[in-house]
Amino acid sequence: MKNILIIFSISVLFATQTHEELITDIEQTLMAPCCWSGTVDDHGHSQLESEIKSMVEAGQSRQQVLDHFVKTYGERILAIPVAQGFNIMVWIAPALIAIAAFTVLGLYIRSPKINNDKSADKSTTDSSIPFNEQIEKELKEMDA
Repeated sequence: MKNILIIFSISVLFATQTHEELITDIEQTLMAPCCWSGTVDDHGHSQLESEIKSMVEAGQSRQQVLDHFVKTYGERILAIPVAQGFNIMVWIAPALIAIAAFTVLGLYIRSPKINNDKSADKSTTDSSIPFNEQIEKELKEMDA
């Protein structure tokens, strides 16, 4: 009888720890509806905390508790959006933006540098300009 009592007390202790861990996990998964700026765990929203605790102690699973709050407040209550439908963009967009940014940066670094030095332009003559030699000759005569 004594062994059964010890086993029962240990199982109750582990069950209580499991409930506390489950409650903490759910509190970290749900946004606080008072201001939508953090989780229930961050804000210590006592009404939701007590509701979560009573639901877990009543034997409801994590998913049942989350479904209840999603039904009440909508998907906005979830701290991490569900990856389906349009919400997939929340997961894909940062990766696509990072890939595009690194591609543009790589192309910019690999592109040849343009020399904007004016003295280099004076030393070279462009033969594609018609009458270039005559123009240069007349300009030198005007300077003299």
